[in-house]
Amino acid sequence: MRSLLFVPADSEKKLDKGLSSGADALILDLEDSIAPERKAQARIGAAAFLRAARASANRPRLLVRVNSLSTGLTDDDLDAVVPAQPDAIMLPKAEGGASIMHLDAKLAVREAQANLPDGAVKIVAIATETASALFLAGSYRNASLRLSGLTWGAEDLSAELGAEANRDRDGHFLDPYRLARSLCIAGAASAGVQAIDTVYVDFRNTEGLKRESEEARRDGFTAKMAIHPAQVAVINAVFTPTSEQVAQARRVIAAFAASPGAGVVGIDGQMYDRPHLVRAQTLLARARAAGVE
Repeated sequence: MRSLLFVPADSEKKLDKGLSSGADALILDLEDSIAPERKAQARIGAAAFLRAARASANRPRLLVRVNSLSTGLTDDDLDAVVPAQPDAIMLPKAEGGASIMHLDAKLAVREAQANLPDGAVKIVAIATETASALFLAGSYRNASLRLSGLTWGAEDLSAELGAEANRDRDGHFLDPYRLARSLCIAGAASAGVQAIDTVYVDFRNTEGLKRESEEARRDGFTAKMAIHPAQVAVINAVFTPTSEQVAQARRVIAAFAASPGAGVVGIDGQMYDRPHLVRAQTLLARARAAGVE
């Protein structure tokens, strides 16, 4: 996945538009974008959309962001959507590996009830939305085989911290949120799952989105969430490996293949070691997933 587009689960029009957005994944939202009195209707809409969309050819991956475990609404969310077979559940306000194990157990029960294979529904966690979560970012490793990605958020965190802002006047994240971003990357790497960058809320600022996406890719993120369909094309372009990058990755892999057991190889006067090989293999895997290799 390169792009993950949030769509309110109670808007049939926006759900249908999401399918044609080009996003690699849609996040059907039952949390922040849904008013309390609309939660029940949103669950029905999400389940109906999942059943219809799963039958479509070349569909995006389908995630559902449920309400957090602390709200008391998670069980009702899961009861409604798991039988419709989402690809993954996005857990907001996750607080370390214990929260993933908690959600894993809930999913296992509902998969059994719906006659779905154990582990069919994966988990993507939003790992930095509470202050406590920051201290638990290293605990996701081995929490669950369902865990497939970690992402981060600044809006809920800034509210909990009592901050006046989370970005400076130039649109760059301030220090507490840079820390949260770094912990997300490290937590994802430790757990061996995809690192997904947070949303860029100024959705009309294409240049700002491009800059932030490029910085995220540089630092280790391999995808970014979107809040508007217009953001998808920019995100996909930034997180799709270029032909030059693919060609260089192939050269690195070929050089190591030609020298079995070598720890270091030389290409055009430059030395490449085993971490470069791992990076090249990862890039080719991303290129294949994006259909460019």
